[in-house]
Amino acid sequence: MSTQVPENDAEIRKQDSICTNETQLKHPSWYNLKYLLVGILFGTVFVKAEIISWFRIQEMFRLQSFHMYGVIGSAVLVGVISVLLIKKFKIKTIYGEPVQFDNTAFNKGQIYGGLLFGFGWAITGACPGPLFAQIGTGATVTIVTLLSAIAGTWFYGLVRNQLPH
Repeated sequence: MSTQVPENDAEIRKQDSICTNETQLKHPSWYNLKYLLVGILFGTVFVKAEIISWFRIQEMFRLQSFHMYGVIGSAVLVGVISVLLIKKFKIKTIYGEPVQFDNTAFNKGQIYGGLLFGFGWAITGACPGPLFAQIGTGATVTIVTLLSAIAGTWFYGLVRNQLPH
């Protein structure tokens, strides 16, 4: 990959569409403001829909309420329909590139990871999506969960190559 700095917006958009961690692009300071605004909107929706509510999450794990299952099921349904439409109509990215779906081989580590994720979610009342929204609403104890998630991610990266496949 070239390390040249693009000279115009078209070049920036073209290079941005290549998903690598080696980008050398220089953006204006306001460039990421759109992500902040979408994040605020996303967090607001989470709060209003009570998705970040510890009590709602506990209701789900105790099989006492359909609320969270409805939210998760709706998200899965929207995702399935979206993928089917993208494949059927060969929808391209905003930069004109084809969208590719790669098949990933199943391994037992996905079961272990899913169980760990579920146990952590049940114990803390938070999954990674709403952590920042919970902190933003004043549930500052969630910072412990955030730091634990960061530490767990770091540890996984450290031992990933030694884990069985």
